[in-house]
Parts: sequence; structure tokens; C-alpha cells
Amino acid sequence: MKTITQKISFPEGIDLDSGNRLDAFDLMVETYGELNESKTNSVLVCHAFSGNHVAAGKNNDVTGWWDQIIGPDKAIDTNKYFVVCCNNLGGCSGSSGPTSINPLTNKVYGGSFPLVSVVDWVNSQKMLMDKLKIPHWHMVLGGSLGGMQALQWSIAYPDKIKKAGIFAAAAKSSTQNIAMNEVARESIRKDQNFHGGDYIEHGVIPKNGIKTARMLGHITYLSEKHMDSRFGRKFQDDESKVNKGVDYEVENYLQYKGKKFSEIFDANTYILMTKAMDDYDAAGNQESLEDALKTVSAQLLIIGFYSDWLYPPERGKEIQIAAINNNIRSSYVVLEGEHGHDSFLFHTNQYSQIIRKFIES
Repeated sequence: MKTITQKISFPEGIDLDSGNRLDAFDLMVETYGELNESKTNSVLVCHAFSGNHVAAGKNNDVTGWWDQIIGPDKAIDTNKYFVVCCNNLGGCSGSSGPTSINPLTNKVYGGSFPLVSVVDWVNSQKMLMDKLKIPHWHMVLGGSLGGMQALQWSIAYPDKIKKAGIFAAAAKSSTQNIAMNEVARESIRKDQNFHGGDYIEHGVIPKNGIKTARMLGHITYLSEKHMDSRFGRKFQDDESKVNKGVDYEVENYLQYKGKKFSEIFDANTYILMTKAMDDYDAAGNQESLEDALKTVSAQLLIIGFYSDWLYPPERGKEIQIAAINNNIRSSYVVLEGEHGHDSFLFHTNQYSQIIRKFIES
């Protein structure tokens, strides 16, 4: 599989949804496969909250977050399609974000990096599309926050996208989603090493805050039924405990996930990404989601998972109903999912077959 990783600069800058402006910015981009002569086989993959540009294959021994779905002879077949994935603006994997140097001060942005939104990400991806000289996307797809971007693409640029895959996502976050994210952000802000977001200047990392935030996040990914079936009240084996204070398997799981995440993800990016998730409303300035979808011409594939508590299947159903009322060609599928909200990341024969048939139809 031909893979190219590059940082692409945009010296023209971008006006942000918040009213702020970045006079210049970079996007870290990875592509798989090759663009055909007619430039009709391009696929944009949008990453979720904790994802980045490494969507497939292996990059410095890191396996792509959607490697089970993208690759030669997989659901998104790189023998046929030219797949593009970029680390979103505000990310911490090479694109301009809180860990980047502010050219105006020659210091790390830290907490001063401006708020970004799903709309900003789609607009920056459109600028990337133009720079790559891609006339339209055969498909834009993603899960969770990536699914929100796919939905926004179909609304914002209806003539630039033929198909959209919206997986484990919603047209807007619920009040409960927002509440959970605010508790997570508060755990980061209250970490003694946060320093108002300027922890890099102080040479520290608010690991405890990030760890707690991620532990809370993982609770929202699994439905109560799925959590019971997966962990129950089983005790953790002594030899595999993360620390001595752990008793139950579910505690060990959360401690492990939180600690691992705190070592690789930036705290300010965590705050930015969750705020973008909270603030997104596909209806935009329209009175309803149905009104917002009136200009959509892309075919939609909407997939939900019964085990997902964060964005349960009924959130996808809301998008499907609005699509039906606009006579948009769309399919709505609900799968069991063995991994809760994260089920969109993992291959199953049924899931991969649905994606393959949709993209090739």
C-alpha cells in the first residue's frame, strides 16, 4: 500500500467559526493508495476525538486507528481508492494546535490557541482538498466526531461529496454529553500542573487530570448492559493489576486506559476537541435539522451500535428521519457492537460488508 505522510502548510490562514483568525496553519496529512487519472476515487476519512492522521498501516510502529477497515482488499480498499486523512486543526499530532509555536510570540500556544469547531475542520479540509487538486470526494466518512464532520461536509459542500458515512455519531450532542465533557474538562483544569493551559512552559504535564478525564470518557462509551456483560463484578487477578488499589476488572480497565492516554495526548487539545463536540449542531442557523439537509445531494450511510451509550442508535435515527423527509437517498443500520461506542473502529464481517457495498454501489 502506497503511503505518504506530509505536513502541508496554508500560509493564507483561515477565519474561524469563533471569530478568531489563524494567519497561517499546518495540517499533518497521510494518504493511502493512488489517485486515478479521472480523480474520481478519493475518500476523505475524518478522525474521532482522540484520533489523528495515521488511519491505516503502521507508522513508526504505530498501527493506524482504522487499520481494520482501510487497506488493500479491506472495506475501504486502497487498491481502488485514494484515501486521505489529516490530523484536525487544534490536534496534537503535527497539525497546528496548542503544542505548536505561535509565530507572533515564538512561544508555544498552550491555552491561548483559539477555539475550533467541526465547521472549521471541514473548511480546512476543503482547503486541503483544493491543494491536493481533488475536484470532489467519492466519499467522506468517519465515526463519532468524525461522523459529525462527514455530516457537515454533506451540508456545507453538497457539490463536492457523493457519499457520506456517519457512524456512531449524532447531529448534536445531548445535554448529558455536554455535562460529562465539562466534568472531564474540569478534572484537567483542576490538575495542579495545568497552569491555566501553559503547562509546557512550566515543563510539566497535567497527567492526573487527563487520566481522570479519559476514565470518565470510557464510562460513557459503554452501555450499562454492555459493561455488565463485559466486566460484571469480577475481581482483577493480582498479577495483572495496574496498581494495588484496584479490586475489580472494570476499575483495572479504566485505570489502564486513563494512564495510557495521559502519556500520549495533550490536555489543551482534549479541552478543544470536547468543546468542538459539544458545540456542534448540524442544524446551524436553520430552524431544524430537516431544514439544514435540504441542499444535501450525497447518499448517506448512517450506522449505530446498540452497545453505544455516548451516541446511541436513536441519534442516528434522527439524522435518517430528516434525510427521508428531504428525499435523500440514505440507509440506516444498527449493529450489535462488541466495543460500545468504539465499535465503529473494529472490523466485523457484517460491518465491513456494509461499508464495502455502500462505497462501491
